[in-house]
Amino acid sequence: MTGAPFRDLVRSTVRGLLAPRRAIPISLVVVPLTIIQDAYSRDAFAVPLALLMCGSFLLVGPLLWRYLFPSDAKGQSLVRAFVYGVVGATVVLFVGRVLPSMVGARPTFLTSTPSLGVSVALFWVGGWGLARDIELEERLAREHARNEALSREADHAQLLALRSHLDPHFLFNTLNAIAEWCREDGLVAEKAILQLSAMLRAMMTGIQTTTWPLAREIELVDALFALHAVRDPTLFTVRREIPDPIPALDVPPMLLLPVAENAMKHGPLTGRRGEVLFAVRREADRLVVVLENPGAFNGPRDGGSGLPIVRKRLALTYGDAATFTMETTGGDRTRSTVVVPARGIL
Repeated sequence: MTGAPFRDLVRSTVRGLLAPRRAIPISLVVVPLTIIQDAYSRDAFAVPLALLMCGSFLLVGPLLWRYLFPSDAKGQSLVRAFVYGVVGATVVLFVGRVLPSMVGARPTFLTSTPSLGVSVALFWVGGWGLARDIELEERLAREHARNEALSREADHAQLLALRSHLDPHFLFNTLNAIAEWCREDGLVAEKAILQLSAMLRAMMTGIQTTTWPLAREIELVDALFALHAVRDPTLFTVRREIPDPIPALDVPPMLLLPVAENAMKHGPLTGRRGEVLFAVRREADRLVVVLENPGAFNGPRDGGSGLPIVRKRLALTYGDAATFTMETTGGDRTRSTVVVPARGIL
């Protein structure tokens, strides 16, 4: 870690140490130690030396631990712990023994051998404790910010459901078709009404929560396909590659719906008849969802909000652990792939 990341680490550590919830307890320790050092030492450097020892411990200890043990550190923990211990002991001995001898200072309370031994132990334990406390506070702050973003995203999802997922033209056309079927084929009209009702009921449930089971998401996509099929049964076929049982994983509601709607809107509904693939599979520690439709991918559409919101919701929910890609595959087809971590799968 060098450059800007290290400077950010220093700033966040200093900011954490200056926070009142830490600065006050630290002062309650540093001030008495400085008073004791002054009272039991007969040297002009006693007080500056005490402040230097405390200051070097407070900054170097937690900063060194956070540098050696970042949140994403993997492996070599024993080596890192050894380096932390050696550097800590070196800092304490340099400030408490080498530096006083360089300036000709006499022995003081904090530079005695027993005090230095205690100081080394305090450096190790205190640096670790302060670093973990600062990391925990920052992690909680990040999670709080993410939760707020997810909450705002839930509100946005409600608007998106009304503006994008409930495509007015699609809905009106379906209702008009149902009206015609009521005169021509009552059974088909009844089937279409039931499918539309099931889809709307599921969507109204989804916009009221931040997560729901993957099985519910799959049901919603199936309902979308079934509704399109009622309008024109010969327009397309669906090849489902869904595991049984469906993995027990919670996902953001209506995450796949705009992907499926996009596949229909730019595939079969533009006259490109053929097969639509809907596949869900587990690959190691990932869950992969694939939607493939006839017709080549011509890049993102200007003004479209459905697919960008998919990427944004994935980032808010999973960070960098999830991806969403669209590409043209062989045979003039478009493949959309959503990959999320498989944590929570039973």
